[in-house]
Amino acid sequence: MSNQTTTDTTTDPSSSLADQTIAGYLGALNSKSPTPGGGAVAGTCGATGAAVAGMVVHYTLGKKKYAEHETANAKHLETLSAAQRAFLTLADDDARGYGELNSLWSLPESDPVRKERWSAAVAGAIAPPKQMLSLCVEVMSVIEGLVETTNTQLKSDLAVAAHTIRGAAHSAACNIRINVPLLEESQQQDVLEDSARKLSIIDTLCERIEGLTQ
Repeated sequence: MSNQTTTDTTTDPSSSLADQTIAGYLGALNSKSPTPGGGAVAGTCGATGAAVAGMVVHYTLGKKKYAEHETANAKHLETLSAAQRAFLTLADDDARGYGELNSLWSLPESDPVRKERWSAAVAGAIAPPKQMLSLCVEVMSVIEGLVETTNTQLKSDLAVAAHTIRGAAHSAACNIRINVPLLEESQQQDVLEDSARKLSIIDTLCERIEGLTQ
């Protein structure tokens, strides 16, 4: 009999992302289950990008060479750590929002329950990716500032962080766009324009960071 032990990497797809193992999360993602899905991918990308940038700050704090930036870097680390947690929370919110909306899809449009809860469900489905996109702008701005205030040996990690956040932003934008047709027609253009504006900011910052970290 083999002495090797096996690890159960299955996970409850409805459990909080923060409580799942990486293998368990990926296993649930690669399955015939509505969640985790695109919202979870956007959230975990965002959390990963914030974490990588945080690592760079950790390797900078306490270094005499960067003493003048100590206070600012410490505040940036707090921002990044809070963003890391927020991205995972928003991913869970996204899953719940999808679940609520999906439950109403199966009801006839004339059903009173659907009529009563529909608008709130649509808002609940589109809010998490919108918040993720805004958070991506904030985190990308922090990363740009870190290029000049952190350990130069870790510039490549800041580039990785920037590209990961960019991926999170575009993923969140995909989840926004899929739900835009469900909004009132008067709201649709504003949401699309807001998303496009934020993506433009993120893309510009990412390209700038890429140039600064060469």
